[in-house]
Amino acid sequence: MPGEQAKFEVYGQEMIEKIVKPSGNSGRVYLPPDWVGKHVKIIRID
Repeated sequence: MPGEQAKFEVYGQEMIEKIVKPSGNSGRVYLPPDWVGKHVKIIRID
Protein backbone atom coordinates (compact mmCIF):
# COMPACT_ATOMS: atom_id res chain seq x y z
CA MET A 1 0.00 0.00 0.00
CA PRO A 2 1.24 3.52 -0.70
CA GLY A 3 2.64 5.28 2.36
CA GLU A 4 3.44 2.07 4.24
CA GLN A 5 7.03 1.56 5.30
CA ALA A 6 9.03 -1.64 5.53
CA LYS A 7 12.18 -2.35 7.51
CA PHE A 8 15.21 -3.61 5.57
CA GLU A 9 18.33 -5.00 7.19
CA VAL A 10 21.30 -4.94 4.82
CA TYR A 11 24.96 -5.76 5.39
CA GLY A 12 27.53 -4.18 3.13
CA GLN A 13 30.78 -2.28 2.66
CA GLU A 14 29.72 1.35 2.16
CA MET A 15 26.61 3.50 2.06
CA ILE A 16 25.99 6.72 0.14
CA GLU A 17 22.86 8.84 0.45
CA LYS A 18 21.93 10.67 -2.76
CA ILE A 19 19.02 12.48 -4.44
CA VAL A 20 17.79 10.93 -7.71
CA LYS A 21 18.15 13.43 -10.57
CA PRO A 22 15.93 13.48 -13.67
CA SER A 23 17.37 11.92 -16.82
CA GLY A 24 15.07 11.80 -19.85
CA ASN A 25 12.06 9.65 -18.92
CA SER A 26 13.87 8.13 -15.95
CA GLY A 27 15.98 8.99 -12.92
CA ARG A 28 19.72 8.78 -12.35
CA VAL A 29 22.07 8.44 -9.39
CA TYR A 30 25.82 8.86 -9.88
CA LEU A 31 28.02 6.54 -7.85
CA PRO A 32 31.81 6.37 -7.41
CA PRO A 33 33.71 4.84 -10.35
CA ASP A 34 35.18 2.13 -8.13
CA TRP A 35 31.60 0.84 -7.62
CA VAL A 36 31.32 -0.08 -11.32
CA GLY A 37 30.70 -3.81 -11.62
CA LYS A 38 29.65 -4.14 -7.96
CA HIS A 39 26.24 -5.26 -6.69
CA VAL A 40 24.25 -2.46 -5.07
CA LYS A 41 20.80 -2.23 -3.46
CA ILE A 42 18.67 0.88 -3.76
CA ILE A 43 16.03 1.62 -1.13
CA ARG A 44 13.61 4.54 -1.58
CA ILE A 45 13.20 6.24 1.79
CA ASP A 46 10.62 8.90 0.92
